[in-house]
Amino acid sequence: MTCLVFFCGHAGTGKTTLAKKLLGPLMRASAAPFCLLDKDTLYGGYSAAAMSMLTGDPNDRDSPLFLEHLRDPEYRGLLDTARDNLELGVNALVVAPLSREVRERRLFDHEWLGVGDEVKLRVVWVHIAEETARTRIVERGDPNDAYKLAHWNEYRQRRFVPDGEMSVDLLMFDNTAPTASDYEALLARLVGEPYGAASMQPPLPV
Repeated sequence: MTCLVFFCGHAGTGKTTLAKKLLGPLMRASAAPFCLLDKDTLYGGYSAAAMSMLTGDPNDRDSPLFLEHLRDPEYRGLLDTARDNLELGVNALVVAPLSREVRERRLFDHEWLGVGDEVKLRVVWVHIAEETARTRIVERGDPNDAYKLAHWNEYRQRRFVPDGEMSVDLLMFDNTAPTASDYEALLARLVGEPYGAASMQPPLPV
């Protein structure tokens, strides 16, 4: 059995940092290999070239043009790459906002993902307060955030925290100031069953 893990959430929540922090402990606790697939790493250069050609702004990742024409192909390629690894017996840890897919519960739909029912799915929603996220975005100084910051009131309308039916089975993680015990608790929930004996061991320190 293989596992497909998603680290999702809005910009500035620390998805990539959290995923990288837990990747090693996750592999040790599950006794299984994982690959890390970060959307920005896989498609950042391509998107920059495409948006530069289309609009002259290589750093645009949030305009209506980008969202309409490039967002979904990026995500589909990301999931296709994850599926290729799963078919080879390598677990996949995917890092991307995927907010629309979380809202629509797509990430728990084996058929939509194109994976077999034997693939274990875990979806982590990483969240922090809007003000904290904006501060972190400003501090990191990533040019790809320029459009988002210049149109913050527009962007913030897309921000949400899953609740109700939308949040069922989501592993909610407040990344404002997590402690070692918070990381350990998340790791335990990621491993869970049915990894066998490894899943019965206490979470490894992170």
